[in-house]
Amino acid sequence: MDQLATVTHRNLAPIDLVIIGVYFLLVFAIGFYFARKERTSTDYFLAGRDIGWFFIGASLFVSNISTEHFIGLSGTGASSGLAVGHFEWLACLILLILGWVFVPFYLRSNVFTMPEFLERRFNRQCAVYLAAISIIAYIFTKISVQLYAASVVLERVAGWSLWKTAVVLVIATGIYTIAGGLAAVIYTDTVQTLILITGAVALTLIGLHRVGGLEHLRTMVPASYFHMIKPASDPSFPWTGIFFGAPILGIWYWCTDQVIVQRVLSARDEGHAKAGTIFAGFLKILPVFMLVLPGIIAFALFPDQVKKPDFAYPTLVLNLLPVGLVGLVMAALLAAVMGAMSSVFNSASTLVTLDFYKKLRPEASEKQLVTFGRVATGAMVLLGLLWVPFIHLISSQLYIYLQSVQAYISPPIASCFVLGILWPRLNGSGAISSLLTGFVLGAVRFVAELAAAQGVQLSGLLAWLVKMNFLHYAIFMFVICSLVLVAVSLMTPAPERRKLAGLTFATVDDKMDTVLVSGVARKPAKETPTEHMINVVFSVALLATVVGLWVYFR
Repeated sequence: MDQLATVTHRNLAPIDLVIIGVYFLLVFAIGFYFARKERTSTDYFLAGRDIGWFFIGASLFVSNISTEHFIGLSGTGASSGLAVGHFEWLACLILLILGWVFVPFYLRSNVFTMPEFLERRFNRQCAVYLAAISIIAYIFTKISVQLYAASVVLERVAGWSLWKTAVVLVIATGIYTIAGGLAAVIYTDTVQTLILITGAVALTLIGLHRVGGLEHLRTMVPASYFHMIKPASDPSFPWTGIFFGAPILGIWYWCTDQVIVQRVLSARDEGHAKAGTIFAGFLKILPVFMLVLPGIIAFALFPDQVKKPDFAYPTLVLNLLPVGLVGLVMAALLAAVMGAMSSVFNSASTLVTLDFYKKLRPEASEKQLVTFGRVATGAMVLLGLLWVPFIHLISSQLYIYLQSVQAYISPPIASCFVLGILWPRLNGSGAISSLLTGFVLGAVRFVAELAAAQGVQLSGLLAWLVKMNFLHYAIFMFVICSLVLVAVSLMTPAPERRKLAGLTFATVDDKMDTVLVSGVARKPAKETPTEHMINVVFSVALLATVVGLWVYFR
């Protein structure tokens, strides 16, 4: 294996700085274009419910892909190979579930938020729990993790000061998000998707050329790096956890999380909403090749540099890219972090405004709702800034723990949404009992993990819980929470069928009362026969593609 000379960081050339400057100009131009338009709450929070499939799919993709993916996927690729890509390809299938199973319920119920849907299906307590846990998770995991990952890359590549970079990113993202609302976020996401994919694919192709192609790369790394299906005893990616546990986390993230679903709720009709999820599914095939594969390339070319996996992607950027392309990839990295943060800012402010402020002040006017939404977004930006002084305290280990928090809050939420639309007998008492049970189980595991990491000797049940793979623990939590949901529901009175109209499969054809959202009645357009046929064809093509990839890389 040839050992290449490496550099630790480089000064950006004028052309690189120009490319980054053009990126910022584009983003701000889009944001302020939508800020000038007359805003109702529907315009501000759901982009007027008139977004087409291409923009929905692009926004779904870039809302999910952040610098944490550039760091995490490439780093794990460098240390263990393609297996981490399972989460990306599973997402392709979960997005089909979002489009074909959940989207019709969400659009026909005419809701703005996921807690609002849970309130209509179960009760207010469930909505408060979901809204509160989502906002807390956004602040303490998403924003902090995104800033940490961005700082690792930008400081490593360009030598940019950690805190200055973080402050600029948070403020710049906050400006266009506050100004333009979801429409600004979605359309800037589209630009960011194109930049992100172009930059990342360019680096992958250059890396493959440097190692002599994919087949030669296989000879430079352990054979296990290109085998995705791992035994059930594998500590990181057991096949049992991947195919039974990961979908639970995926359903929570892709089908019930406000950041993701808010894009689908903005669709002009069911056909465009489904097509958007299918398009996003095709885009989710790419990260394995444009983020995980570069990690393997970094391991092959620069083994000494990637002993710390976080450095895998920055090392490739520093050592393989010519002037100009560095600026493009830097713009892609900025697009990733700003796209993800803008989605978090906007969705968190939507939850605060509609699930708390509007409930306390139901008489609030459209102007007041939009104004409060902007103030709430500003508050999220401020909280993001308050994280900046602590970013350097976030180690790679803590980064992993912050990510695992999401794995521990998702099973009870997934259980309530999935079983809630399948069986109308389930009620609010069962749902809130399930959610609280899941919260306790997740908290116990998280605290036990932290204690074990600090050297505390655990024994008995706690030791067993900590040793269990987190994907297997997700299965365990899902089963327990589902049993609690069913048992408590059967021990308490059944919900009124009239109130469940359109919210479950059994009541989907029941007459639904006209729902007023912000005083405006809206009946979402259904999927046309032509849209349905096109969506079926591309859904089958996506399914076949993912299965084919799994077979090839088994």
